[in-house]
Order: sequence, then C-alpha cells, then structure tokens
Amino acid sequence: MGGTGWAMTEFGWDVKYAGVQTLVAKFLMQGKAGLHAPVFERYHQKAEYFMCSLIGKGGRNIQKTPGGLIFRQRWNNMQFVTSASFLATVYSDYLASSRGSFKCAAGNVAPSELLSFAKSQVDYILGDNPRATSYMVGYGNNFPRQVHHRASSIVSFKVDPKFVACRQGYGTWYSRKASDPNVLTGAIVGGPDAYDNFADERDNYEQTEPATYNNAPLLGILARLGGGHGGYNQLLPVVVPAPNPVVAKPKPAPKPKFTPTPATSSNPITIEQKMTTSWNAKGKTYYRYSTIVTNKSYKTLKDLKLSISKLYGPLWGLSKSGNSYGFPPWLNSLPAGKSIEFVYIHSTSPADVSVSSYNLA
Repeated sequence: MGGTGWAMTEFGWDVKYAGVQTLVAKFLMQGKAGLHAPVFERYHQKAEYFMCSLIGKGGRNIQKTPGGLIFRQRWNNMQFVTSASFLATVYSDYLASSRGSFKCAAGNVAPSELLSFAKSQVDYILGDNPRATSYMVGYGNNFPRQVHHRASSIVSFKVDPKFVACRQGYGTWYSRKASDPNVLTGAIVGGPDAYDNFADERDNYEQTEPATYNNAPLLGILARLGGGHGGYNQLLPVVVPAPNPVVAKPKPAPKPKFTPTPATSSNPITIEQKMTTSWNAKGKTYYRYSTIVTNKSYKTLKDLKLSISKLYGPLWGLSKSGNSYGFPPWLNSLPAGKSIEFVYIHSTSPADVSVSSYNLA
C-alpha cells in the first residue's frame, strides 16, 4: 500500500506514511520481522529518509521558517510541527534502545540529535522565536488573545447566563476586536507563516484556530522531555540472537499478594493486587503491579484515603496528599459497585496497601 515506496517529508492529517514506516522500523529493531525482514527494511529506510529530511540532512529537506520552525502550509501548519517532532522523539528512543544511529546524505545522526531537534520545535512553540510569541494559549506573557474558537470568543455562561443563539454568537462576538473573554488555556493554534509572521485576529482562522491534533502529539513530546535525557528502552523485550545459547534457570519473581481485603459492613472496600509484567534492566528485575480498589457498598464512596507503605518506585492513577493517597484529579467519588485501578513499578514484592479513611454518601 505504498509503505515501501513513498519517501515522505511530511506527517499530518492527510498523510500517515511516515508514522507507519516508523512503527515498522520498530518491529525490525525488536527482531520481530521474521520472514518479512527484507520488506520491513525498506520501511526502515523510508522512516530514516523522513528523519533526515526533518533535521535538514537529507537529499530533499523539509522547509523551515527563518526562525527554524517546520513549515508545510499556511493553514494550521502547527499540526505538522507537533506530529513530525513527536515522530522524531519516538524514533530517537528507538535508536537509543537499540544502541544505534543512522546515516543521512549529510552525515551520521545520533539519537540525541533527533531529540534536540524536537526540543527546538517545542521551544519555538512556547516562545523562543523571532516574535517572542507563545503559540500555546495562556502560556507566557505574549500569546494569542483572539483565538478562532466559538466558546473562547463568547462570554462565559458563568458571567452572563443569557442565551446566545448561533447567529448572535457569530454576529455579536465573532467580529469583536477585543481579547477572548474565555482564555482557552493550553490550546495550540495554527501558528505563523513561512516567514515567522503571525496575525492575532479571530477571523484569521488559518493561524489562530486551535485543534486537538495540534495538542495531542505535543503532549507526548513534553512527557518525554520531562523525563530527562537518561533514555528509555522503547523496544523491550528486544530479541537478540545469542551466539552461544546458555540455558539458565530463571530467577523466580516474587509472588504477588492475592489476598483481597474482604468486604464487610465495617469495611466495604476491597483491594486486590496482582503483578502484570516484569523485565530486567541493568541487572535488576522490575515488576509492574496493578491494584484494583472496589466499592462493595450500596452507597457512593467519597473522600477515600489510602495508606501505601513499602513502595519504592513510581505510581500512577492516584493523587498523593501528605502521607496518604486519594482519588486522581479526574475523579472525586466512586459509585456503588465500581472500581478504580492504579499501577506502580518497583523491584520487589507488592507494596502494602490499606484503607485509612473514607465516607459513604
């Protein structure tokens, strides 16, 4: 379907080849290609063609503005910036995991160069550019104030509850030259033109319209950059053929505690833990544990506080407050019969999880 033939210099809403080629390259690096290795290698070559064009070292390179931003088209160019930068971030980690690099027409490329390029695009988006403009609404001192977004440009219901009809919203609010009454915090707008110029006007939809597909890839890049430059093995488990097979007795994993707290009238909350996967890294075995907390009562569970001890790694899915853990930010109660899950990773037996306090309503 063209994956082995199309050499791409864009990745966006209409053209997904570069993303597919990058994924297939991952399978090849993992040793999962099998009999398909010759075909997967052609995908791999096209993925690296895209990466070379992205950083300006290929035979045909992606256009950039004088300030260094990827430029594909005037209408919502930022989607191409965040999507391509996300691919560069992912491929950088694939290479680092396989201890590899790749060669472009203008020389070799190390994984760190791809990650640095992605960071340069994020820096531009957040204000390190010729206009000193942040293209994330609400971030910094100089960001778009007239976003092409109906809910942002009309006064909040909380401020004025009067009904606003469709035509009224367009006729009264769309043409206003004032700043948006609702700041669409976090939204990434379409961005500047090929010369780093930007007009902050509500009817300039090509540049001031936000989109979820601008934000989604950026979130992935920020998560990676927030993790530092230590490197993450994105290829686990890697299949590496051993020149001298060695049969060794595997180290037994610690037995997870399958002792759910029984639900009683005095304690209507059950807790069940289980180990879902394990892996080795730098000589140490790590375990991922899933913990299910269930409301067995006939009422809504609120103000849940959990005590977790003997935890020696990161945890996701709960909010920490002092020495206890509670519901995550997106949840404030648990209906009768429902469950929530949180996970954590560390290199020993399951942590001790118990209920400290709660309310039923």
